Amino acid sequence: MRLATTALGTAAEESVAAGVGSALEHVFDAVSATRSETAALLARVAAEGRRPATVDLAALRPGLHARLARQELVSGVGFVAAPGLLTDVPAWLEWWQSDAQGDVRPLLLDLDPDHSAYADYTHWDWFALPRDTGERAVAGPYVDYLCSDEYSLTLSAPVELEGRFAGVAAADVYLRHFEAAVLPLLRRLPRPAYLVNARGRVAASADPAHLAGSLTKGPDFAAVLERRRPTTAGGTRLVPCGGVPLVLVTHRPLT
Repeated sequence: MRLATTALGTAAEESVAAGVGSALEHVFDAVSATRSETAALLARVAAEGRRPATVDLAALRPGLHARLARQELVSGVGFVAAPGLLTDVPAWLEWWQSDAQGDVRPLLLDLDPDHSAYADYTHWDWFALPRDTGERAVAGPYVDYLCSDEYSLTLSAPVELEGRFAGVAAADVYLRHFEAAVLPLLRRLPRPAYLVNARGRVAASADPAHLAGSLTKGPDFAAVLERRRPTTAGGTRLVPCGGVPLVLVTHRPLT
């Protein structure tokens, strides 16, 4: 009976992890499309024998606007340039977001490093993780002071130009929308469950002991994501959410 119960629990956890992965893959579709369009645009500019400028990135706008209209979880989407990529500005976000009325508007930030209001985005996980690992990432949840002042997740992936890091394609998801999508899945499980990113940040939780936004210590979540298979460590069950960089965590009583 114990083996049968454990097997059922494992199957349920893997089903929930797959459901979470499926929900976020739709957001990563928007990131991937932005990444592809940006890489193609930068390659065309390079083929002309010049470096890109902000005016070149304006060609991305129709696609970004369409993604905001199509993807209900996506609240903001765009390309964030690596410092020094563009000829006319030191840094740039070609970023568009939708407001409560559904209107699409650009994000306008002070990106002059000589100004006190300079918004240095290079230290944020959504930029640093793809830059440093070459992999896509889920950052947060965090209060998004750059874009919306909302508690958010940011999904991102690196963009390269001739094998060099050129910036990130990214999409924002309000935490309230993400929780509405995944908490019903987490609550199907017989034990409290939560989701963490590669650094142990809790992305959503049905476990009162692990609140969204908190950091979880213990297992090497990045290694679990790299192996891409479920594992159990000291009564803690860790299940990767498909190809999405989140891990489903549940705790089983030790016997």
